[in-house]
Amino acid sequence: MKRRTKFTIAGVAAAVAVVGAGTGIGVASSGGDDQPLVGTDLDQATAAALEHTGGGTVTETEIGDDGAAYGVEIQLGDGSQVEVNLDKDFQVIGSAADDDGPGNKDDGDSGEGG
Repeated sequence: MKRRTKFTIAGVAAAVAVVGAGTGIGVASSGGDDQPLVGTDLDQATAAALEHTGGGTVTETEIGDDGAAYGVEIQLGDGSQVEVNLDKDFQVIGSAADDDGPGNKDDGDSGEGG
């Protein structure tokens, strides 16, 4: 099971301030292949994804997600999740509804289909 880190806009700013000091402190990750974004990469990817969605709350970030350089999951005001994929220059290359819920939880749906 992957550990997910939840960010709010204020939390992102605080994380960027801590990481941006050049200390190399990263967001905790529990052994999976998914690496959360940190530092200026976190700041730039978050800003681009939030601009693309028109706002929301960042619930997860990843390096190299789904063939993209960066992935940012955002919970929108209506509660839906969207994953925004970015290239290495932080340009949006795609986005899709994330029906797994925050942190890739199935919201109790264990069967096939939707």
